Amino acid sequence: MSLPRKTLGLQKLRDIMRRYHELYIMTATDVPEFDICLAGFPCQAFSLAGQRKGFADDFKGMSRGTLFFDVVRICEKHKPKVIFCENVKGLTVHDQGRTFGIIKAEIERIGYIVRTKILNSRDFGVPQNRERIYIVAFRNDIDSTGFEFPEPTDSKKRIRDIIEENPVSAKYYLSDVYLETLRRHRARHEAKGNGFGYEIREWDGIAGAIVCGGMGRERNLLIDNRQTDLTPVTHIKGEINKEGVRKMTPREWARLQGYPDTFKLPLADVHLYKQFGNSVTVPVIRAIAERIKVVLESHGS
Repeated sequence: MSLPRKTLGLQKLRDIMRRYHELYIMTATDVPEFDICLAGFPCQAFSLAGQRKGFADDFKGMSRGTLFFDVVRICEKHKPKVIFCENVKGLTVHDQGRTFGIIKAEIERIGYIVRTKILNSRDFGVPQNRERIYIVAFRNDIDSTGFEFPEPTDSKKRIRDIIEENPVSAKYYLSDVYLETLRRHRARHEAKGNGFGYEIREWDGIAGAIVCGGMGRERNLLIDNRQTDLTPVTHIKGEINKEGVRKMTPREWARLQGYPDTFKLPLADVHLYKQFGNSVTVPVIRAIAERIKVVLESHGS
């Protein structure tokens, strides 16, 4: 006699979770020795744009709010010289600062001195307004008294500096139907006193923080009239708008995050937007890493 489909589904789920648990434990013990832990844990649990459930966040059963403790568990075992993490600015104020207090206390508990600072990507050579909290923790036996976070550089880059050199494909231009939908959406929120909605950026301005979800691409629209062939190359409702409104391309997002043009983009656009929206800004990480290197070299590491 065959089992009901629902029972089979539950059993399959249990098998998957059991296998995941086995891999999870094995990964914890098999990580090779390392000197620097450059770690990230999902920001959605703490983002000002999300539901901000913090450690209680359980997105699709993945407990993404508690992944920070995996970082601690691995570092407690291997005791790297440095723990270097990045997250959204909202992490510092989540649950009235208690969540951030727990994070710092846990890193200190396993034998590290913790330093933190909020830095903005726009101050490090890219035209993107992206504030993030950076956590740098040195092992207690390393003299890190000389460590300082990098100071902002005199960056004058603007959006026009990251724009594609040639006219981009018509697929990046919004349809007139979708553009009208965005306008109605924005009008509804403005009527309620909210600031949500699409934004068209000036070429001489600064981009907002690029993110992979929600209105990520629509918050950084451009007016670009260089493309004269507005024949749709994908299935759209209506026609391509005649106002030149388009979203930024993955290459432009890559430049906003400080990736060089030699960085290859082999994936489909949907995956590239997600990856760059979740990425750290390269020049900021480089600037902090250089300061970390100075401390480690003076320690003889």
